[in-house]
Amino acid sequence: MWQILMSVIPLALGYTAPLLIIAIGGLYSERSGVVNIGLEGLMGVGAFTSAYFISTNYASMGDNAIWVGLIVAALCGGIFSLLHAFASVTMRADQVISGTAINLLSAAITIYLARALTGSSNVQIMKGFIKRDVPVLSRIPIIGPILFNNTYVTTYIVLAIVIFSWYLLYKRPFGLRLRACGENPHAADSMGINVLLMRYTGVFISGILAGLGGAIVITTYAGEFSALTYTGLGFLALAALIFGKWDPWGVLGAALFFGFAKTVADMSQLFKELQTMPNIIFNTFPYIVTIIALVLFSKNAAGPKAAGEPYDVGKR
Repeated sequence: MWQILMSVIPLALGYTAPLLIIAIGGLYSERSGVVNIGLEGLMGVGAFTSAYFISTNYASMGDNAIWVGLIVAALCGGIFSLLHAFASVTMRADQVISGTAINLLSAAITIYLARALTGSSNVQIMKGFIKRDVPVLSRIPIIGPILFNNTYVTTYIVLAIVIFSWYLLYKRPFGLRLRACGENPHAADSMGINVLLMRYTGVFISGILAGLGGAIVITTYAGEFSALTYTGLGFLALAALIFGKWDPWGVLGAALFFGFAKTVADMSQLFKELQTMPNIIFNTFPYIVTIIALVLFSKNAAGPKAAGEPYDVGKR
């Protein structure tokens, strides 16, 4: 059992990191009052731009290309998300339809650009992040080998972003204003808060974090961009957001739960007792678990009251 935990937990943490950061991105957007179904597409934009940047610049930049690739992916995800912000905030379009359009556009344009720029729909990187032991912490009895051995540095970057997001949203004036725009935008407007700007900011941050999540996928366990990059990770992030009740710590717990489900499914063929079972059972296992969890635990989950509602100043 100990050896199983030693194998499963680091892999689960590696898979949870991009899922978690994408879900936190959705948290910013929905707390501002804009539902962001387009997280999957924004993740894809980040995955493509990071893969292309690293593959074309690694020879000249070395390992620095990996870190710069993360930044480029985050910026491109943020810029691409402005399309959703313009449609949802400025044009007051249906936010679900706008997010769905973002997903469709992203899948089409990234595959097209990959073929146009590289001649193939797959963009491989020469090198990504390497799993390492955390100095000192990895030697802590019991906890050290499980949490701090053989892990990606991006896992701790994501955890740091989660902690910072909790502080920003619940301890700083910016977070209060952002949450006010998602709960009662008319009251926020009456207090002098620029609701449209705050919603643009929330969507832009969600794009940055979703793009970063896509880059983490590429630089950790995937190693290449392809059509298979769009495997539902963005929708799992939305499920984690709902399951976590739009709270950073709740989202962290939900992402860990879904991350473990995905890891168990991927490692199932390592156990002799499970090797005779059809692969489709394990491929669908994380998503079935997600549906069951949402059915059982999301009845009392209430998101921001004004999420999904376009803000119209004239209706105040």
